[in-house]
Amino acid sequence: MAEDAPRRQPTLDEVAERAGVSRSVASRALNNAPHVSRAKREAVERAVRQLGYVPHPTARALATRQTGAAALVVSGEDPSIFADPFFAQVIVGASAALEEADLHLMLCLAASDRGRKRVGELLRSRGADGVMLMALREDDPLTRAAEEAHMPVVFGGRPVGPAPRWYVDVDNVGGAREATEYLVSRGRRRVAAVCGRLDTEVGRARYRGYRDAMLGAGLDPFPPQEGGFTEPGGAAAMAALLAHHPEVDGVFAANDNMAAGALRTLRGAGRRVPADVAVVGFDDLAVARIADPPLTTVHQPIEALGREMARMLVALVGGQDPTPLILPTRLVVRASA
Repeated sequence: MAEDAPRRQPTLDEVAERAGVSRSVASRALNNAPHVSRAKREAVERAVRQLGYVPHPTARALATRQTGAAALVVSGEDPSIFADPFFAQVIVGASAALEEADLHLMLCLAASDRGRKRVGELLRSRGADGVMLMALREDDPLTRAAEEAHMPVVFGGRPVGPAPRWYVDVDNVGGAREATEYLVSRGRRRVAAVCGRLDTEVGRARYRGYRDAMLGAGLDPFPPQEGGFTEPGGAAAMAALLAHHPEVDGVFAANDNMAAGALRTLRGAGRRVPADVAVVGFDDLAVARIADPPLTTVHQPIEALGREMARMLVALVGGQDPTPLILPTRLVVRASA
């Protein structure tokens, strides 16, 4: 007897025909994509079992262009930035949301021309299913690379310039305004601002909130004193303020790290907090609770920022078109003001 010919493998078109759906619906159902009804998904699964269809892994990957990973890219100069408590909380939130979608998290630091080039190649080559970008500065080349990317990109915090299509941010202006208004309500009239980098939108936005509150109270805003978002930078900025404006009786620091540095300088200068100078920070990191005295600060939902960035990215990967999201802030009153 002649040997039986090898059995031909069923095709995706045959699966779709048996299930009574289009080829694209069958493909989305097999790849667990969204926007497929339960009835159609079950019909495709039933057709797969009946026909014995087995998708080829390589063909499946090429068809979906999915890598199973999402990248969190931070534009910065310090390789230890991911150890910063702020970014650590962002990573926790993003990881949890990506895990729910079965996506792995890649961490990338664009700390040099070589690093930025590597990230640009990632964006162009679809080396990930999507990218979350953070800490972009004015004229950052990664902003243009994101505009030209062939994959979904979500911004964590608005960059300087026109707002991108997809971003998650916190109410930086409103939080800074509330912090400054609180200092004024406590009788402070010579309130200075220790700012973050003014080549970032977050640095500018928090200074705008401070300035708006001062002008609204009929007070003259101090010029911005940059502290670079670091504890040493905050200490140096506070020292400069005391040297040029010894009359200062209140300080809004645009993050808790700089506020901690300001407290250190004030203590060294013999200024009592809050009796002589009241201090308010922004972030509500752990350092705010252990500071001496404990720091009044603006709480921002940092872990939620990472989580919502990742959820927005997952929605984009799934073919949805989410809207930008602004997360609220709130003032947490402690002993420093």
